[in-house]
Amino acid sequence: MQSSEETTTTPAADPAGAYPAPAATADAAHAHDERAPAEAEAKAKRTLAVSDAAVQAIRAQLAKRGTPEGAIRVGIRGGGCSGFSYVIEFDDKAPRSGDLVLEFAEPGEATVRVLCDKKSIIYLGGSVLDWEKTLMYQGFKFKNPQEATRCGCGHSFTVA
Repeated sequence: MQSSEETTTTPAADPAGAYPAPAATADAAHAHDERAPAEAEAKAKRTLAVSDAAVQAIRAQLAKRGTPEGAIRVGIRGGGCSGFSYVIEFDDKAPRSGDLVLEFAEPGEATVRVLCDKKSIIYLGGSVLDWEKTLMYQGFKFKNPQEATRCGCGHSFTVA
């Protein structure tokens, strides 16, 4: 039986510090096809990117927790002030069938895995998971192009 799980290993970050959305590139065979840009855009909407800062923060949190082989699961849940809430939690189990599995490997470092269920990727597709550290706030933040509005707390949103 074949698994519908999708695993993508992502190359090192670009100089700006953001990892590319792994499934967003069209293969060379379709480079001259008129549909290739549209297909690449559709694939980008079914995945998410993770910034270098977020990968480092995830690696540090998993190491601090004592589970460097674990993963971070991202997703959404109904509820919150605006309709949907972002969810980020540790996940020590094997990925579920149909999960998007993003792996970020660096030589000499533990591989970071980010998991997202297939229903959440509908609302998170095209997003960037980032790590932000300011004087007033420290934590993960989604840069979601599908957000129409965000509540004042920044944890819930609506889609267009």
